[in-house]
Amino acid sequence: MEPVFEFPLDLGKLGPGSRVQRLHQQLRAAIVERRLTAGTRMPSTRRVAQAYGVARNTVIAAYDLLLAEGFIVTRAGAAAEVADVATQSVTSGRKRQPRLALRAPAYSWHEAAPGEVSPTVSIARSFELGIPEHRWFPSDVWRRMLLRSTSLSLADGFGYPAPQGRPLLRAAIAQHAAYARAVVCTANDVVVTSGAQQAFDLLARVLVTRGQTKVAVEDPGYPPLRAAMTAAGAQLVPVPVDDEGLIVERLPSDVRIVCVTPSHQFPTGVAMSLARRRALLEFAQRHGAVVIEDDYDGEFRYGTQPLDALQMLDRDDKVVYVGTFSKSMFPALRLGYVVAPPWLIEALVAAKRSADNGSNVASQEALARFILDGHLARYTRQMRKRYARRRDGLVAAIERDLGDWLVPVEPSAGIHLYARYRDRRHAKRIVSLAANYAIGAQAAGDFLLERQAPAPLGAGIAFGFGRIDEDEIEASIAHLARAIQRA
Repeated sequence: MEPVFEFPLDLGKLGPGSRVQRLHQQLRAAIVERRLTAGTRMPSTRRVAQAYGVARNTVIAAYDLLLAEGFIVTRAGAAAEVADVATQSVTSGRKRQPRLALRAPAYSWHEAAPGEVSPTVSIARSFELGIPEHRWFPSDVWRRMLLRSTSLSLADGFGYPAPQGRPLLRAAIAQHAAYARAVVCTANDVVVTSGAQQAFDLLARVLVTRGQTKVAVEDPGYPPLRAAMTAAGAQLVPVPVDDEGLIVERLPSDVRIVCVTPSHQFPTGVAMSLARRRALLEFAQRHGAVVIEDDYDGEFRYGTQPLDALQMLDRDDKVVYVGTFSKSMFPALRLGYVVAPPWLIEALVAAKRSADNGSNVASQEALARFILDGHLARYTRQMRKRYARRRDGLVAAIERDLGDWLVPVEPSAGIHLYARYRDRRHAKRIVSLAANYAIGAQAAGDFLLERQAPAPLGAGIAFGFGRIDEDEIEASIAHLARAIQRA
């Protein structure tokens, strides 16, 4: 018979007593070393005896020893299970290796991303950044799309997917990006990724030469993007932002990658002016640099003349556009995309193949139909109106109740708002009180690469309004204002 354990057992030609000890020791070592994890059902004594050619009483005796020591537990009418034991106090005979010795330095630290929540914490209504509303998402429609996507033929849907992405989804993304953000592209220019974060990782892999490439990042800016570049060995160059976005004249001439959020700067919320956009493209052309445009929530635009994507102005194949469905749909979908110039596509596809060999086929097909059938456009229009009301309510509440301490920067896009401190001396107190009365709001200082550097835009605090209603916004801001007054 085939072995019942996924690891070898060596019982040898021993006497019955010695076999009990050998079996007991090897099973205990497997539990200690977590080859048998807590909750694993132990095979029956009869099955083990038959598989390894020993008497059943030998197996029973070994199991009894494990039970007495607390390594397995039994319940009436159920098979024995591996217990949840504290293995640190048990010596398994294996030499412990220094845990940090083999880990790359770039992964020895962690910057929490906005919207990153511990799985043990319930998600409540709050000012948390980067989390969209979920209550009006057309779940029934999405469910139908997923069911349709599972009807793929065996040959088409059960093999390894194309690393660049399903052709239908790439065509749908090209249509969506052109319609919603005026991005100039075809399906051949699109690479499907597992969210924007994988897009940053793939771009870092193919564009960064470890220890040499200088990457300009907005300061304050988006920590996960910086993390991807740092992991690839880039030298980060923080560049401040002001009311017109990234200060292009502060870019060093030896920078080869510039990362920007021009439609809705993170976290200050300003839109990069047309003059700055042209200056940035001129810089890229003059110095041979690449611009990575992170358009993370540009679908939600407000006002009469919102600016389209920076990529639309590019005539020299210098802009790489990164989009995501985490804000326009939901973060757990984990689908995003890169619109890249022709010279970059082949390298990106190779990096994607190396990373995961292609994204989930069913989700890709469902998303393609969701876009092509018009559901995404309808849902985005609906949510843009709802978010606009929340934005307006938040601006009014800050001006009315917190006007002595904060000045709101009314965003032209996105699902969060930035407010500057009137007096920086009050910053620590406001942030401290906001932790209790405006839960989820974050200080801009949390997103600075150079924490001691003065920010031209001024210090401030960001409030997400993706998942908090107007009445909750008004009540929370009023509570915060009263707390500040008391302080």
